[in-house]
Amino acid sequence: MVAATAIVNQPTVESYRQAISDELTCIEFFAGIGLTHLGLSSHGWKCLYANDIDPKKRSMYASCFGEVVHYHVEDVWKTDRVLARIPPQRVDLATASFPCVDLSLAGNLKGLSGEDSGAFYGFIKVMKKLRQQGRAPRAVLIENVIGFLSSHDGKFFRIALQQLADLGYFVDAFVVDAKHFTPQSRPRVFVVGFEESLMPQQRYEYYLFHRDSLDSIRENPEPLLSTMRPARLLEKLRTTKLRTGWFPLFLPQLPKENRNLDHCIDKDDSQDWWNERRVKKHLAEMHPEHLRRIRALKNNDNMSVGTIYRRVRDGKSRSEIRTDGLAGCLRTPRGGSSKQIVFTAGQGTIRMRWMTPREYARLQGCPEYPIHVERNEALWGFGDAVCVPVIGWIAENVLSQIFPTPVRQLQQATGD
Repeated sequence: MVAATAIVNQPTVESYRQAISDELTCIEFFAGIGLTHLGLSSHGWKCLYANDIDPKKRSMYASCFGEVVHYHVEDVWKTDRVLARIPPQRVDLATASFPCVDLSLAGNLKGLSGEDSGAFYGFIKVMKKLRQQGRAPRAVLIENVIGFLSSHDGKFFRIALQQLADLGYFVDAFVVDAKHFTPQSRPRVFVVGFEESLMPQQRYEYYLFHRDSLDSIRENPEPLLSTMRPARLLEKLRTTKLRTGWFPLFLPQLPKENRNLDHCIDKDDSQDWWNERRVKKHLAEMHPEHLRRIRALKNNDNMSVGTIYRRVRDGKSRSEIRTDGLAGCLRTPRGGSSKQIVFTAGQGTIRMRWMTPREYARLQGCPEYPIHVERNEALWGFGDAVCVPVIGWIAENVLSQIFPTPVRQLQQATGD
């Protein structure tokens, strides 16, 4: 576990100056319990300011990083208060994992017009003020659910691209599913925006698409054909009018899918397994095909591990099993259908229970994260966060192209 240095006094301009070094620096919005921070910090990034509206998430953040003064519990719309706490120097990167409630297919699909996801505009307002003050971050990284692309036929995704372009950032976008790193199906859309001065010109200048040539591909288009840029994403990137432009970065191949859910689930007798009556209730709610599958697993000599989601199908509550080595996307415990159920089946038995916060932590790629809060608070923290190794992969393979280390700069200069 990488722990941040604790600052015990009230924040001052001088303390912020002393905190800034030759390290790459970032500020994060909708910081939650700090999983973006964890993913970046392992690749040399130092967080100087974190903002979130939820004081409970700050307590989890502090348990991981120490009692850090840079965590600011405040509504992002309180622009002046937020600006007053951001360090006076320019930082390299701002991150924003803004609320997905209005973009998710499980939500109300109001998009950025919704009260929750509309907080994106509060973030943009802060960025505009920082730009006016000459201290805008040199790059931004925003993240949200895959519904960001489909909600209202991508209308709000296009708006987000345009907002970043209006701030002076060239943009790129891609999709990463956490299943390549941990056994959790969690596809997310990432948008990177960066100033023109950060462009890796020598290698990618022929991929630069300005307003007047968005459809032209002058050289080898292979980087555009990455599976991380599905067709609907490419279409929106190509057809969205931007004041700056779309600059496709190189996206290396993702690791092989991790389908080892069994390694993340505790199977011992000390777990809070449900009684027989409760297990039978969920079996009775299963579609016949799901019931057939779990009964077949029960009769196997080997013990199988899977997950169950409760969903409403044709007006009825259904328990649906998943046995492909992946957990479904972790969610916040907003209701029974949002909680993921673990089951084991084999050797003549079927056992079920709710997934634990520690298992959530493992599936989010931070198995040792300190958990000192009550169950639902922890589930909220992890379910509302990013997958740590995904952020680490982006830091190593994407952000490194616009913020090259001295070693990478030497490699680029020598052609190695």
